[in-house]
Amino acid sequence: MFDDTDRRILRQYQHAPTLGPAELAERSGVAPATCTRRLERMQEEGILRANRAVIDWRALGYEVEVSLRITLDKTQPRAFDEFTAAARDVPEVLEIQTFLGRVDLRLSIIARDMAHYQQLYRSAILTLPHIADIEALMHVARIKSDEVLPL
Repeated sequence: MFDDTDRRILRQYQHAPTLGPAELAERSGVAPATCTRRLERMQEEGILRANRAVIDWRALGYEVEVSLRITLDKTQPRAFDEFTAAARDVPEVLEIQTFLGRVDLRLSIIARDMAHYQQLYRSAILTLPHIADIEALMHVARIKSDEVLPL
């Protein structure tokens, strides 16, 4: 059962995930043992999926981000599975999303510069199986990128 106490804990946790259990409990208004027990339960239930490092890939020299909208050749019965399996093997593909509608998938790709992107596009993207159509959208600015929920 997800209740107001869980919401208070998650509200604090999502804004400061590096807090220790005692400080998180204090900010949430619960006892440290309660906080720890509830966090463990939320992990077991899949509410908290992971703690991860968020790396600024621009600081590592990746200056180009491109979103590719892909339409697959749906006459091929395994087109989706074969495409996604191959796309997962491209290290510069950060994200693969699927859609219902005219576009089947979206790939988010990073590259060091335009020359690197062009090389990736020709050698790694265009060689992916079952592409019927592809549209590139050059990323200009990220206006909002927030995974915080309104708890």
